[in-house]
Amino acid sequence: MWLREAIALAVDSARTRAGGPFGALLVKNGSVWGRGANRVTATHDPTAHAEIIALREACAKAGSPHLPGAVLYASCEPCPMCFAAACWAGVSAVYFAATRHDAAAAGFQDAGLYAQLALPPESRIVPCRRLEVPAVEPFELWNADPHKRTY
Repeated sequence: MWLREAIALAVDSARTRAGGPFGALLVKNGSVWGRGANRVTATHDPTAHAEIIALREACAKAGSPHLPGAVLYASCEPCPMCFAAACWAGVSAVYFAATRHDAAAAGFQDAGLYAQLALPPESRIVPCRRLEVPAVEPFELWNADPHKRTY
């Protein structure tokens, strides 16, 4: 039921050209807390994936970046960014229909991004290199703040 609704959001997004062909729902306690359809092309925002939009809506409703007990339903296997966001939100499970390989066949780079993450940082298509600059002060300040909101 929920997965079919996520797929319907993806179909509508593809049909109306509002974004890419992806849809997602965030369900908690048997009701929808967040809905998202891909808005990347409409907003010129590479993070406007269906799952991110659904997570943002659900977190706003929860008043928290944490969604324990929530389930993410996605029309397609979440990309690495969306999977990471679901992990950070603490969702209990992710259910999806199409795979990263289906997305790759349609011209999306999800499968390639998963492969990139397995490479050493300096070997990725966007090379990542650590510069030896002291950077612990922000963490020291964070750890010393008794009023910090952990996430």
